[in-house]
Amino acid sequence: MKLFQREQRSLFGEILDWMLTPLLLLWPVSLVLTWLVAQGIAGKPFDRTLEYNVNALAQLVTVNQQHVQFNLPLPARELLRADDTDMVYYQVLGVRGEYLSGEREFPAPPEGEPVVAGEVRLRDDTLHGTDIRVAYMWVALDLPASRMALVQVAETLDKRSILAAEIIKGVMLPQFVTLPLAVLLVWLALVQAIKPLNRLEERIRARRPDDLSPLDTQTVPLEVAPLVASVNDLLLRLKESVGTQKRFLADAAHQLKTPLAGLRMQADLAQREGTSTEELKQSLRQIGRASIRATHTVNQLLALARAEAGTTVMSRQPCDLARLTMEVVQDCVPRAMEKHIDLGYEGAKPGTPGVMLEGNPTLLKELVRNLLDNAINYTPSSIDKPGIITARVLADPFGGIIVLQVEDSGPGIAVLERELVFEPFYRALGNDVDGSGLGLPIAQEIARQHRASISVDDTRPGQTPPGTRFTVRFDLSPE
Repeated sequence: MKLFQREQRSLFGEILDWMLTPLLLLWPVSLVLTWLVAQGIAGKPFDRTLEYNVNALAQLVTVNQQHVQFNLPLPARELLRADDTDMVYYQVLGVRGEYLSGEREFPAPPEGEPVVAGEVRLRDDTLHGTDIRVAYMWVALDLPASRMALVQVAETLDKRSILAAEIIKGVMLPQFVTLPLAVLLVWLALVQAIKPLNRLEERIRARRPDDLSPLDTQTVPLEVAPLVASVNDLLLRLKESVGTQKRFLADAAHQLKTPLAGLRMQADLAQREGTSTEELKQSLRQIGRASIRATHTVNQLLALARAEAGTTVMSRQPCDLARLTMEVVQDCVPRAMEKHIDLGYEGAKPGTPGVMLEGNPTLLKELVRNLLDNAINYTPSSIDKPGIITARVLADPFGGIIVLQVEDSGPGIAVLERELVFEPFYRALGNDVDGSGLGLPIAQEIARQHRASISVDDTRPGQTPPGTRFTVRFDLSPE
């Protein structure tokens, strides 16, 4: 139990509490222990005095004509009783227990105790309602049947209590001085020990907002080094995130600049004097295409932003990948028909064992849609020679893997470009396809959030055109 409670936890206060609490709790315990030890120390000299008096009185017990006698001179009796603080009592009993001298009501030794001649024993007892310390001895006499007399001497405990109190004062009074001094020294030591943390705080506060360089772990205590290392790791990830956002914004601005410039130019052309109706219609068509391109780019940017934020807000539920893929294929059929593309689905049917996975159905459909849009955009097709695009879902319930494939009959992707196509805004050279360059990065980000990987290879290796196959492998094994 801590003696000090705070609403806001402080490291300095916590350490101070845990150091001072045991000290303050042990102090009264030390008082009790010191009192008990002082009682034992204070009683030893007085016990030796009682033993001496018992031996002295035992020497005065004599035998005269088979009768036990005890002769205590008056001066010796007065000396035995002379004490300003305690009362001293004695008693002498004969071999048959008859009273010879001293206090008649003196308490007897414990019953059943073995009798040993010449051995002085000590005990605590009461006389007239007062606590006393008793020393007693059995005295062997030259009588038949080896009978023994009993000599007892006792005194009250006032001197012992006074001496014990003096010992307590001598021990504890210095502690009243040393205890506050110890508290002060502990506080000063903690202030000195906490200074490296204060210097670390000052260095962090003095940093510029754009300074994300790692903190120096060599100038902090070893106990704080793991915390600083964690902060450095956070700064590194934050720096990468800020850099990615800056690049993303720069690329997005560049991509939006072209359609917006086209919109402004076509608007200027439409406003010229003497523009014919046909030229005005052409400008409006160009404005429409530019606005569609800008809208598509913005939508793709929003989709990429949602995908990148999905690591923290994405809700998961059981999803049938075959069903989701078939729904996306059906949605893309009208666009494929406009380009005379043969779009179809094959593979596992909805409900087949092994096609279920934990994921976000909206993002999974976005993944399939971006792969299909990419295939539709880059697959040449005509009425005479239609292009072919196939979406496929393969399930391996025993291996714990679901495979999604989207393959086309297009020109394929060069080996050197297969990693670059997943970079935002990257578009293969040598084609006039209208796109934003964000579809594949979005697909890769969604796949990463679902513990999947995307690979690219040729649909028909060695043939012309080779075609392109995107393969997404979902790992269903426990994380």
